[in-house]
Amino acid sequence: MSIRPLYDRIVVKRLENETRSPGGIVIPDKAQEKPITAEVVAVGSGKVLDNGEFRPMNVKAGDKMLIGKYAGTEVKIDGRELVVLREDDVWAVLI
Repeated sequence: MSIRPLYDRIVVKRLENETRSPGGIVIPDKAQEKPITAEVVAVGSGKVLDNGEFRPMNVKAGDKMLIGKYAGTEVKIDGRELVVLREDDVWAVLI
């Protein structure tokens, strides 16, 4: 099943955190935090502004980005855990 978000929404897949600390200590699953890096799976068409103009999205599928730990709504589609969020919830695009 494919997914196509509406308007200024983005569907992302959180990327896994490192399981070891920089010092080599293994971090147990329960102690790990939600990852803040994500990869864009799909994007909507853009945002309709108050004056009626249309603003296209600044991100595209495949981009890697930083998002908040608790941003968006988590959904499960075809066994994949995804997050649907608005473009405003994106902190930065990783280059």
